[in-house]
Amino acid sequence: MTTTVLPSVPTPFPPFTLRLPEGEPVPLVCDSPHSGTQYPDDFGYAVPFDVLRGGEDTDVHVLWQALPSVGATLLAAEFPRAYIDPNRDIEDIDAELLSGPWPTPLQPSEKTRLGIGLIWRDAEKNGKSPIYARKLPVAEVQQRIATYHAPYHAAMREQIEAAYARFGAVWHLNLHSMPADSYEGLQIQSDHPLADFVLGDRDGTTAAPEFTALVAESLKKRGFSVAINDPFKGVALIARLGRPAERRHSLQVEIHRGLYLDEKTRERSAGFDALQDALTAVSKEIADYVKDQVK
Repeated sequence: MTTTVLPSVPTPFPPFTLRLPEGEPVPLVCDSPHSGTQYPDDFGYAVPFDVLRGGEDTDVHVLWQALPSVGATLLAAEFPRAYIDPNRDIEDIDAELLSGPWPTPLQPSEKTRLGIGLIWRDAEKNGKSPIYARKLPVAEVQQRIATYHAPYHAAMREQIEAAYARFGAVWHLNLHSMPADSYEGLQIQSDHPLADFVLGDRDGTTAAPEFTALVAESLKKRGFSVAINDPFKGVALIARLGRPAERRHSLQVEIHRGLYLDEKTRERSAGFDALQDALTAVSKEIADYVKDQVK
């Protein structure tokens, strides 16, 4: 069943949902930062709503809904990434979007250049659909950070640190989906098609290679094609959390939307249930691996 998504809901609302482990917990903390579909009534966007929704990782948290049943924690954003993106640092802002100067130094990244920084500039690639017909007051952006971005990161930090304190190690999955035209959207030339799954560990720096390999193999043996760091390596969340030398492992998982979704209507496709079942089995294998690491 696909939930109806409204173009505007009263502000504010809880910034996230948090599902804790059912039964015996394992130090596996997972988050879906981009599947939020509650569009705040103070958004003030000037682009057709169906175009704006193209940025969602629609239903990713539902695909992975079995994670708590295998002992993992699952955090999911309620707000949409186009409003404020929790997978960006707060300095990753396009100054051209603002009506006044930001009070501290900005550090816009490649994502900001592409129009998808902390505050999105464009709803489609190549600047075809500017989200705003106005400049954003600094106070408005600061309010978005305080109301949505900061609480999301605080909840993530709390769960990560609680697991680490209890087990002396923690594994993090950063869960996403990717559009079929991802190479084009990232302005990358590729001689091969987009894989079914892309695992990102920032070129081996945020997770132990054996963990990345375990997740890849679990997906491959269920018939999926898997790429590593191509074209997605992971952004702010895994960069901040992944320190494998300290037994803090963080891996980004991207799912090809064509496996489960009609990208135009955002409706679940015929493949949704089968993919959800496969990810239930993958979740159990990952949890079993984590459990073995902390025996």
